[in-house]
Amino acid sequence: MPDKKIKNVGMIGYGFMGKAHSHAYKDVPFFFYDLSTIPHRKVLCGRTENLVAEAAEKFGWEDHSTDWEKVVEDPDIDVIDIAAPPFMHNEIAVAAAEAGKDVFCEKPPALNVSEAKEMNDAAEKAGVRSMMGFNYRRVPAIAYAKELIEQGYLGEIRHFRAVYLQDWCMDPDFPITWHFRKEKAGSGPTGGLHSHLVDLARYLVGDIQEVTGLTTNFVEERPVQGGGEQLETKLTATGGEGRAEVTVEDAASFLAKFEGGATGTFEATHFASGRKNHQRFEINGSKGSLEFDLEKLNRLKVYSTEDPDSRRGFKDIMVTEDSHPYIESWWPPGHLIGYANTFVNEFADFFSSYDDGIYPEPDFSDGLECQKVLDGVLQSADTGSWVKIEEMD
Repeated sequence: MPDKKIKNVGMIGYGFMGKAHSHAYKDVPFFFYDLSTIPHRKVLCGRTENLVAEAAEKFGWEDHSTDWEKVVEDPDIDVIDIAAPPFMHNEIAVAAAEAGKDVFCEKPPALNVSEAKEMNDAAEKAGVRSMMGFNYRRVPAIAYAKELIEQGYLGEIRHFRAVYLQDWCMDPDFPITWHFRKEKAGSGPTGGLHSHLVDLARYLVGDIQEVTGLTTNFVEERPVQGGGEQLETKLTATGGEGRAEVTVEDAASFLAKFEGGATGTFEATHFASGRKNHQRFEINGSKGSLEFDLEKLNRLKVYSTEDPDSRRGFKDIMVTEDSHPYIESWWPPGHLIGYANTFVNEFADFFSSYDDGIYPEPDFSDGLECQKVLDGVLQSADTGSWVKIEEMD
């Protein structure tokens, strides 16, 4: 990829992910100070004037706007960062690529495969960089798990099992935000949570060949959202008058067959009481196993069949040594990093692509492959049959 210099970034969206991205932009040069490419936070964009102005000031942006099309067209903007809800991803990403801007886009990729394909095609045709915001690839323990798998530590992979459990909307009187509307979100925990698990499965094990899924609704109607707009960066909302239908699933599970022969089990729900952001996966191979728990983000459990019988068992590795991925840029060994730091690592990788000329990953083609699996799960849940991912074009 030819050398390219960037100076300014424009970001669309100022909620939860907008805050996370803004924090990362601020901290990347503090920890990854060898990078020569650090774009300036030029324009923050959102639909509500007073709220986006407030967010721009709090999050450290030079200017603000309520017109994303003007931000995309601005010749001073080199990168468009999409931190808006999923229904906006396609339109903004395609317009940005056609305007010659590099594009960073939060997950899930889009509302459906057709939109994700259009995004990927637009980026490839324009020859711009694209990157999907699957930040969990940048957890040092997960990046280290990738190294161990590539080194053959697990041998032949047989199983991948993962869960992503939350409870933020268990209350049936929690209002209908965009997350509960198919036309805005595309799906419920399938897109919001399974997208992360599917990306990690592809990253660590390989492409998924076939799926069969099950979805469930526990709350059919919710109060209409009210209470007026305010700057909100957490999963909360105020109810108004009347009720409306929930048009996405509340929980989704599926089985998967990987191209390499491994099998997978996946579960995601918003109705796991007591689970705030519980993500866990385990990988079993012919020579060993790995286990990761997001609530113990700095640790990775490993097991090897090649250890002597007297010393076999899961070892709890604290992934904070300089020899582990990303940690050299952070604190001394034993000093922990957290959720927000995964975004710092993520954007450091994105910016480093301008220094070393290596195309960033995961890109929009990875987003497309992820979206095929998500759509396959929903299709399978509707039909009650296995769905081949290669047929999800």
